[in-house]
Amino acid sequence: MARLAGGPAMTTGGPARPRVVVVGGGFAGFYALRRLERLLAPDAAELVLVNPTDYLLYSPLLPEVATGVVEARHIAVSLRRMLPRVRLVLGRVEDVDLAARTVTVVGRTGGTRSTLGWDRLALAPGSVTRRIPVPGVGEHGRALKKLVEAVFLRDHLLEQLDLADAEPDTVEGRAERAALLTVVAVGAGYTGTELVAQTQRWLRTIQGRWSRTSAQDVRWVLVDLAPTVLPELGPELGARALDLLRRRGVDVRLEVSVVSADERAVRLSDGTTVPTRTLVWGAGVVAHPLVSELGLPTRNGRLLVEPDLSVPGAPDVWAAGDAAAVPDLVARGTAAAGPDTPPTAQHAQRQGTVLGRNIAASLGVGSPTAYRHRDLGLVADLGGWDAVARPLGVALTGPLAKVVTRGYHLWALPSTANRVRVAADWLFQTVLPPESTQLSVVREEDARTAVAQGVAAELSGPRRSSASRSG
Repeated sequence: MARLAGGPAMTTGGPARPRVVVVGGGFAGFYALRRLERLLAPDAAELVLVNPTDYLLYSPLLPEVATGVVEARHIAVSLRRMLPRVRLVLGRVEDVDLAARTVTVVGRTGGTRSTLGWDRLALAPGSVTRRIPVPGVGEHGRALKKLVEAVFLRDHLLEQLDLADAEPDTVEGRAERAALLTVVAVGAGYTGTELVAQTQRWLRTIQGRWSRTSAQDVRWVLVDLAPTVLPELGPELGARALDLLRRRGVDVRLEVSVVSADERAVRLSDGTTVPTRTLVWGAGVVAHPLVSELGLPTRNGRLLVEPDLSVPGAPDVWAAGDAAAVPDLVARGTAAAGPDTPPTAQHAQRQGTVLGRNIAASLGVGSPTAYRHRDLGLVADLGGWDAVARPLGVALTGPLAKVVTRGYHLWALPSTANRVRVAADWLFQTVLPPESTQLSVVREEDARTAVAQGVAAELSGPRRSSASRSG
């Protein structure tokens, strides 16, 4: 548990110059450090980033990695190359001591621990896949939040079709074949909808890989408790996306949830049992479990912050991104209370820029400002030439929406090298035969959601109590 500081800011055992520690190398942490590098002189402060990987993951393109359209490394932006003045500490923060001004860092393998002092602390640990405590989901569900999960999911789907193609034409063989060819995806938001739509279209392009199986044989079941698909895009585009999915043959079941799952089937709240070997869990995200361990006020599980992203009651501490409840000043207008900014990459990126500016201001460079950003719009790629987009409030569908969607992704990628590689991937997919090789480079236990069962326990326990304390 974190302990609040009562005295002035002091660096324990740190260097003469102030040390800025950023927890999390996602959009918020990355752009905060990028701004700090631009605003601060090299000798003005020591910049340290604690992150489990040495790259920023451009997660909006994970469905395209899962379908093999984009190479996995091409959406991994090198932190060392893009942030040359930042000292990168590979690991995760296990504990934050606000009184001693230290963080405890656990190495990636979990065997080493070290203590890192700080003068300014930025908390941007991001989010994790929401895991509702449903029996069997932790052991048999597959998420789509990390690179290894996207790569494994692609190989897993290819393997299921390979196995189905080899099943004998018997009663038992046909039943097993049907289960192998069934995919259940939970969550009709961006992750679930884009994955189902893009994977379905991708399988059509490689169906010649199998002698007895075609893409039409694959059954897709998309489940969500919400009454609409892609609710973030509004009812009009959500209805168009729903109509497109159903015309393609996707079994979309809204206001339905998963009751339980095992290695052979998924049971739904509408009373049906779906035999399957593939369960994809994409039902939203929640703030990183570190937030619930801080002992600081939260709102809806996210760390409470002021409009300038500072954490109340914690001197010299700021937070941004998916783990922070940032007031949406644009939506609130003149009202004293209102909604928080949604956990999107667009907001995290811009919050990171404000975060870096305000930390620099605390070191005497520039002046602080409140976070205020009008959403530029949202996009969703549905495979082929199908997409839905709402740039600046204008509803678009079809090829024009596809061009806007891909243009936005290229613009949002922070590295020119990554932009070129992703654009080349898209070009090659249009002029070369689609790639259908199964590499099997990721172990099943590394991609299974059971790896994060400890996270699930924290989400269902301390996180709720922490949120209730904030009122």
